[in-house]
Amino acid sequence: MLGGTCLCPLPTAQSADLLEWIHSLVVVCRRCQLSQSRRNAVPGEGNPNASLLLVGEAPGAAEDSQGRPFVGAAGQLLTTLLAEIGVKRTDVFITNVVKCRPPGNRDPQEDEIAACNDYLLGQIGCIRPKVIATLGRHAMHTLVSPDLSISRVHGKHFFQQGIFFIPIFHPAFALHDESRRGLLRDDMRALKRLLNETQAEPKQTQTEKE
Repeated sequence: MLGGTCLCPLPTAQSADLLEWIHSLVVVCRRCQLSQSRRNAVPGEGNPNASLLLVGEAPGAAEDSQGRPFVGAAGQLLTTLLAEIGVKRTDVFITNVVKCRPPGNRDPQEDEIAACNDYLLGQIGCIRPKVIATLGRHAMHTLVSPDLSISRVHGKHFFQQGIFFIPIFHPAFALHDESRRGLLRDDMRALKRLLNETQAEPKQTQTEKE
């Protein structure tokens, strides 16, 4: 179970084509009130065959302006932290639980998360990553368990539906506090260890799963 919802079976096709189809649905989505205030929906981007999927909470102002995930200050920090553990941003896929910016950068609401859930599960279903890193508590609550506390489980991994999940602090958590960056770097090192452990395992395709 992923956040209490099963992954839906997807039609057999190339991952890139499926992701492009989901992208086309997201950019015109009107499922919730965020569509009224956004400038651009932010479907996500990256390698359609990525072994690592990064899932954040929601777009910010820079993301809303550009229609791309993690391009603001938090995104720049994320790119730096990934590079420190030898991971290129172009090799991963990055998205958010909520695809449109909440006004004033407030926390996403439950109905907004629910409105985007099919898109997120569809992305997971066609990428079939080995590892999903949830960035922040909302992504963790949606994909791992609503009963977990990120302050207690960050850097630890969970295995469900054939995927390893590792909750880590959101980069925004450490933007203005150097001591928090140490915690975030610890999380990233834990992510690197998990990636190394899963590297030898072949990635299963949708057909192999079935």
